[in-house]
Amino acid sequence: MSFEALDIHKSFGDTPILKGVSLSVAPGEFVALLGPSGSGKTTLLNIIAGLAHADRGRLVLDGRDITRLPAGKRRFGMVFQSYALFRHMTVAQNVAFGLKVMEGARRPPRERIAARVGELLEMVELPDLADRYPAQLSGGQRQRVAMARALAIDPQLLLMDEPFSALDAQVRQSLRGEVRALQKQAGVGAIMVTHDRAEAWALADRIAVMDHGRIVQFDTPDALRDDPATESVRSLVEGVA
Repeated sequence: MSFEALDIHKSFGDTPILKGVSLSVAPGEFVALLGPSGSGKTTLLNIIAGLAHADRGRLVLDGRDITRLPAGKRRFGMVFQSYALFRHMTVAQNVAFGLKVMEGARRPPRERIAARVGELLEMVELPDLADRYPAQLSGGQRQRVAMARALAIDPQLLLMDEPFSALDAQVRQSLRGEVRALQKQAGVGAIMVTHDRAEAWALADRIAVMDHGRIVQFDTPDALRDDPATESVRSLVEGVA
């Protein structure tokens, strides 16, 4: 599914956070929001998710205006920095959660939920950990469970907020390829917030560089490196292989 954010503005009190941000995600595309702290990345992601509302602008999914659609009705998968797994639930119960809370006819039967959970745990290579609790898992394993839970509902868009920042460098690097492979396998468009340029270069088809509430350049990694539009972009990409 295609997605567009059009001329998004957001202020907190008298402080403008987003100043007319627009971006698009093609079907199956992986887009990174890259920039320093305070540039507006997470605020934009929260508006796309429906966890916050823009003061002005529109959100369009496959030609349909979803600007005022409640978060729970957008069917977007979310992966947070903290994983946000339910501690009192097993791995299998965490992955099944989104399916079990679907409304009415959209909720699959119990047998289909169990089968879907099994499929996803195989996909993230954790089939033997279904009965464990989050506290019994490593950071990398918890991140895989979070991905499986986000993908369980067959999301229309996958949203990730600094998904690797809580992991050590070695685990973070190994998980990048796995997450990209899972996203491609699911065939879902993705938006990831990151301040790590190596992470953005390793994962994204296109990168939206944010600075002081604006997107200053939105292009492929190669184009950003070869033809930076501003000095802030040039400074950001210096040294990127």
